[in-house]
Amino acid sequence: MLYQIYETQRSLMEPFADFAQAASKLFSNPLSPFNQVPMAQRLSAGYDLLYRLGKDYEKPTFDIPSVDVDGVGVAIHERVEVNKPFCELRRFKRFSDDPATLTKIKGQPVVLIVAPLSGHYATLLRDTVRTMLKDHKVYITDWKNARLVPLEDGEFHLDDYVNYVQEFIRYLQGIYGNCHVISVCQPTVPVLAAVSLMASRGETTPLTMTMMGGPIDARKSPTAVNNLAMNRSFEWFENNVIYRVPDNFPGAGRRVYPGFLQHTGFVAMNPDRHANSHYDYFKNLIKGDDASAEAHRKFYDEYNAVLDMDADYYLETIKTVFQDFQLVHGTWDVRSPEGKVERVRPQDIKTTALFTVEGELDDISGSGQTEAAHDLCTGIVRKEQRHLEAKGAGHYGIFSGRRWREIVYPQVKAFILEHQPAQPAAHKPAASKAAATRSGAAAPAAVEPSAATTVTAAPTARTRRAARKA
Repeated sequence: MLYQIYETQRSLMEPFADFAQAASKLFSNPLSPFNQVPMAQRLSAGYDLLYRLGKDYEKPTFDIPSVDVDGVGVAIHERVEVNKPFCELRRFKRFSDDPATLTKIKGQPVVLIVAPLSGHYATLLRDTVRTMLKDHKVYITDWKNARLVPLEDGEFHLDDYVNYVQEFIRYLQGIYGNCHVISVCQPTVPVLAAVSLMASRGETTPLTMTMMGGPIDARKSPTAVNNLAMNRSFEWFENNVIYRVPDNFPGAGRRVYPGFLQHTGFVAMNPDRHANSHYDYFKNLIKGDDASAEAHRKFYDEYNAVLDMDADYYLETIKTVFQDFQLVHGTWDVRSPEGKVERVRPQDIKTTALFTVEGELDDISGSGQTEAAHDLCTGIVRKEQRHLEAKGAGHYGIFSGRRWREIVYPQVKAFILEHQPAQPAAHKPAASKAAATRSGAAAPAAVEPSAATTVTAAPTARTRRAARKA
């Protein structure tokens, strides 16, 4: 019922938000007579703030049209490689008509970034993707809003998350021979499980795993987020945060942890900080500080855009990761798509190098939680294990912003390059098509090239002569 009440309130607020937006422009437009009234700038700023507080925030876009590679602009084409009911495997394909740049980028490492499914969209990792694209072929898991997934597509469990990750790894292995995996925050646990299961079966595992700010062992240095999950019973979460999607969405009737409740929790962690940020935004509008105002808009356009999580996945994550600690206790069993129950054994991983990253000031995943992966992966020789604590970095600072770009990324890049084969094995294009068929992905318009293959593509005559796929 709460979800329906929220949606009704949001629908009623929508016309007032639109009015506030129009009024703000009316008082700020220099050609408008209302711009000349006393306190017009303050009125415009006030209406603008009301608009942003009342508007509905939709899923943002990655908006990475190009990146700079050694001073050369490389065009980025974003496309969906594999489309699953609850997730899209998204690729950022690079194009260039500079021969030297093509030679450089076509042999660069392939990286699968596993984004969190914990309230925000994968676009939260925009800076991670943009930075990685300079030196890597980049794929990312783009999780779908559960309220947009029809009931006939089934439920989504933590086991399904693990199985999705394995499927995406196999897909990239079918194209390139192998890949590197980076997990940020929440997915560190299911990614470790996915690679462990592959190792236990004797499958080829990724070349490296980079785990950043995740709750591998949430018992270490518990934060406010950990304490909430550990101090409330499983039944409390099921009875207080789970609701059914209203009828006006494709996923009507699905049990979810609604995004608006998650957003309320995010804001409640630091209410004073958010209040001050909005007041500063109001003052910046009055002063005409457009740069600061735009920075505020960009941050909150991302921060306020939230998605619903399927109830089964959310509740199982709470129980498995934060209450029973099944990964560190060695009691976690995962059901495969074929229905086989398998025990997660990180000690079986032997051929995947491990790099863990933590932020010194992380208030989401406390100190030692991610580093605990080293104690579990005893099959990896010590020289293939590395750990970094980023000084002065909070949770977001380890994957976004100046500290990510200047402190964390250089070491992640070096670690991946150290374990990248000099000449990756080339695979026939048919392998990619077969992998896509197994995963249920639509056949691509053009066959995916292997790591050693170049193809001509692009709409202009110039790029038809010279462009190659990265």
